[in-house]
Amino acid sequence: MAGTRIRKTALSLAVAGAFAGGVSQAHASAFALIEQSASGLGSSYAGAAAAADDASIIFYNPAGMSLLPGMQVSAGLALINLSAKFSDSGSTPGAGPRPLGNDGGNAGDLSAVPNVYFAMDLAPDWKVGVGVSVPFGLKTEYDPAWMGRFQAIKSDISTLNINPAVSYKLNQTVSLGFGLNYQSIDAEFTNAVNLGASEELADIKAKDTSGWGFNLGAMFQVAPDTRLGVSYRSSIKYHLTGTATFSSNFPFASANVNTDIKMPDSASIAVQHRLNPDWTLLADVSRTGWSKIKDLTINLDTGGQLSSTPENFKNTWRVGVGAVHRYNDAWSMKMGLAYDQTPVNDTDRTARLPDNNRLWLSFGGQYKLSKQSTLDFGYAHLFIKDAPINQLNPTPPANNGQLVGNYKGSVDIFGAQFAYRF
Repeated sequence: MAGTRIRKTALSLAVAGAFAGGVSQAHASAFALIEQSASGLGSSYAGAAAAADDASIIFYNPAGMSLLPGMQVSAGLALINLSAKFSDSGSTPGAGPRPLGNDGGNAGDLSAVPNVYFAMDLAPDWKVGVGVSVPFGLKTEYDPAWMGRFQAIKSDISTLNINPAVSYKLNQTVSLGFGLNYQSIDAEFTNAVNLGASEELADIKAKDTSGWGFNLGAMFQVAPDTRLGVSYRSSIKYHLTGTATFSSNFPFASANVNTDIKMPDSASIAVQHRLNPDWTLLADVSRTGWSKIKDLTINLDTGGQLSSTPENFKNTWRVGVGAVHRYNDAWSMKMGLAYDQTPVNDTDRTARLPDNNRLWLSFGGQYKLSKQSTLDFGYAHLFIKDAPINQLNPTPPANNGQLVGNYKGSVDIFGAQFAYRF
């Protein structure tokens, strides 16, 4: 009976640890994906809510559909390569005694982020469209024998967003837009569990397929060569339900769990200015409301609170500037710079979320294949500030050791997109 109680307690701790660190991945800048098209990648997505170059404007500002001629479709893919490497500076092993383990290797991974958009005329001054994209995601995975295995091994989150939208051209200077967003989320988190005499693997899988939100925006032609765009995306609430299981075959080594999380809302102001026939300048500033996330509470389906982990996220700002140079009738070149804050503070950083502020540098281009079709491509490198960590697994700390060290990270993004006008 004592062994049964120990394993049941260990299971609860495994579930709590995996969800407490893992679900919060989807809240961080590193896992909130702005890469919803390739046409803006070369300019670091500066001025994205004012650009209206193709049907992907549905995601950034649905009012921009009013500026698109005829029926349009675009499809693209971004390859995001995350590097996150931990270096130890005083970690302690779990009780048992357990071996300390290695440094985990590169916890980053290569992820593919697809998107497709369609827009068409509905009536004079009215357009409708739909976009399918992946607004949150990415994956981290450590070596199973690393020193932070009791805090995190694998964290994998994927989402799907379906965004029907409508726009109305009020007059020659003002356009308005509105869209609905249906989102689903799938998540998997694993970590080791210290049972003293042995270690087990806890695997948590959870999902929700009923997330709803909205996005809206406006476009203003403030001068013949200057356009202003404003946009807003609402928060979306999820109720994730799933199951936690052990690697062992004990019949009691499983539990049904649930948690409520809420993706933050965001707002953006963007400007596009045509300096001359060859150069166009872009800029924007965006705010994301992370500060509503103070903690993450995990519940057992059988009743009772499993854990409540402090998150203490802060609101973040992203500022971007970019330029597009029209080389000739077929070729345009793009460049951009952006600064993107993280909501994570140094005190509450976890092994599942080794995130910090980052600087974007990017370049890209567009080639007009014909009067109806274009090919966009881009590359961005994100310099991530070193991220210190000093994490105790919540309860009991001594059982799972202490992870102390520093993360070095970076991101490389490659994107391509094809757009066609009928």
